[in-house]
Amino acid sequence: MMKKIIFLFFCLVPGLFLAQSKKLWLKQADELYVKKDYASALVYYKKVLDDTSILNESVLPYETQLTNLKTKSFKDTAAVKVPKKADEKVSKYHYITHQIAMCYYFIHDYDNAVPQLMRSMNLGSYVDDKYYYAKALMNKQKYNEAMDTYEAYMMIKPVNDSLYNRAQHEIANCYYALDSANNMHKQIIVRMMDTLNFNRGTSNFAPVFWGSPTKLIFTSARMGGVLTNQEKQSPEESMYLCDLYWTEQHDGQWSKPHNFGRPLNSGFHDGAGAMDADEIMYFTRWNDINRNESAIHMARGKDNHFFEAQRLDQTINLPNYKSAHPFVTFDGTTMFFSSNIPGGLGGMDIWYTKLDEETGMPGPVHNLGAPINTPGDEVTPYFHVTSGTLFFSSNGHIGMGGLDIFKSHLNPDDSLYAIPVNVGQPINSSKDDAYYILERAQSKGYFASDRQDCVGGHCYDIYEFDNEKIEFDLSGHVYDFDSGDPIANALVTIKDVHGETEPLYLQTNDEGFYSTPLEPDKEYFLKAQKKSYLAAMANLATLGLTASQHFDQDFNLSKQPTGDVVIEGIEYDLNKTTLRPASKLVLDKVYDLLHLNDNLSMEINAHTDTRGNDKYNMKLSDGRAKSCVDYLVSKGIPKSRLIPVGYGETKPLISDEEIAKMATDEEKELAHQHNRRTAFRIIGETNLKIIQASGGVN
Repeated sequence: MMKKIIFLFFCLVPGLFLAQSKKLWLKQADELYVKKDYASALVYYKKVLDDTSILNESVLPYETQLTNLKTKSFKDTAAVKVPKKADEKVSKYHYITHQIAMCYYFIHDYDNAVPQLMRSMNLGSYVDDKYYYAKALMNKQKYNEAMDTYEAYMMIKPVNDSLYNRAQHEIANCYYALDSANNMHKQIIVRMMDTLNFNRGTSNFAPVFWGSPTKLIFTSARMGGVLTNQEKQSPEESMYLCDLYWTEQHDGQWSKPHNFGRPLNSGFHDGAGAMDADEIMYFTRWNDINRNESAIHMARGKDNHFFEAQRLDQTINLPNYKSAHPFVTFDGTTMFFSSNIPGGLGGMDIWYTKLDEETGMPGPVHNLGAPINTPGDEVTPYFHVTSGTLFFSSNGHIGMGGLDIFKSHLNPDDSLYAIPVNVGQPINSSKDDAYYILERAQSKGYFASDRQDCVGGHCYDIYEFDNEKIEFDLSGHVYDFDSGDPIANALVTIKDVHGETEPLYLQTNDEGFYSTPLEPDKEYFLKAQKKSYLAAMANLATLGLTASQHFDQDFNLSKQPTGDVVIEGIEYDLNKTTLRPASKLVLDKVYDLLHLNDNLSMEINAHTDTRGNDKYNMKLSDGRAKSCVDYLVSKGIPKSRLIPVGYGETKPLISDEEIAKMATDEEKELAHQHNRRTAFRIIGETNLKIIQASGGVN
């Protein structure tokens, strides 16, 4: 009997140890899941289901997707409450199946997430599995199937309002992605950077120019990092720790990357850096212990060697919040960054701050607000100074799934950003696309993406692209204002307002039509002229535009007036020739007319009423006409184009006989005021110079 008991004991002990091990594994998995160490949690969850599945998986170093969806901490019990109904419980098997699916989802391993989410979804314990299953399908570019699943999810009216609203947004994303596939920018050529210098190790991202397009800073987790022997737990640790590197291009070839070394790089993750002209590096530092926090640091350098980095103060960094992805304009005046600190619109937002000229330290921070930021995540800002365009990545705007790259032009007149535009395929994909940068001339750029499958499902690589040729052109017609008829042989002048290029002269054809290509990054002044007509003007700009565009500009020309045109509102001091301030404001309009119509000459004439001494009135009117001419000359009108003439009382608009017949003194005084006037008359017109512009005249 004793032998049987002993035998039963030894038979039961392995089962008891296994049950105890699984309980510990599940507890460990839940703790790792709450810490967002999903790759490690996945190992333990799978061991609970199958103790023989000892997997060799490691924690990937960086996730650009910083989701604002909260994860719940589940206790180690045999049954777990389901969010849908408080009194419903699920088996541990259902729970672990769901957790494994979510781990695959959060590490972006969609090849495994799709079947695992379907498995959990079919068990029926977690209603939100349907949403995540649809999201994983999107990332596999199965947009039609994803839309059907989103709609099915919305039909069950889930209690999670945020996911319900998000499902509506994702359906719009699916439609956009399907449409975008039909409207791909085929002239943009995207290439993955080489695996010799750039895309080695487990993760490579955050390319940024260092002073010139031939020198790049980037972030990489690869062998040969800065970990000391005391910090290393295994020879492979550097494969999973991000450091900052730089490389330079010579004769079209990139040099072997240089690790910035200690103390800039550390035993933590260091990356997503940007350098200003004074060799101050601003970068992100984070660790795997607390994935809810990252902070922006700065380090001063000289000749590629840096002093100890310092964490920026609490205007930028707050405990248990994420501040990351700094981009500093090369003049060192402004820093853009992304953060979920309080005061934003939700998730990660784009912020900016002015940097102190002496210390480089940040001032007050400002949230860019709508239309840039959304309740979703906006990250990895890059401001292209030449075009005045902000590039950033977002999952809150309509896109193709995951993070998409968007652009928004800053209007310098009102400091407002335009509604963001998705840069489309092939830059964006169904996965995460971020860290977009663009050369000054907009012909070439770089970005990071996890579009390529890799071990673990989520590996960022650096890509380069040749931008599609950005072309601008202008066309329009010149018409007679009164008749609406086209004006043939009209002169259209196009000038660069900054004088960097020579003016362009075009001549309209028999239909009054003209056309010409335009250069990028220019502000243009346009003018249409024709003999016997007054000129018309317009303005347009290609400055800040990052996509090809056609401009239409029509002109309507009015006939030149014949005879005198009274300049209403000219006032003088009593019995003097001095112009009052109000008169100068009126003459400014005459200046504008003369400046625009630089082919015209004018007579400026002044008149008095018929009262008083004839000789005195003539002298007074001569002086007043000369005062007008002198003011216009002081503004820049050539004196040769202006003739002052005083007519005294010789050309009254209303005769003395007509005035004498008026019934009241008030009517008579008003008549005298009409006679006291200043007017202009066009007296000459030079020929318009027509210059045939090669390829630009129709």
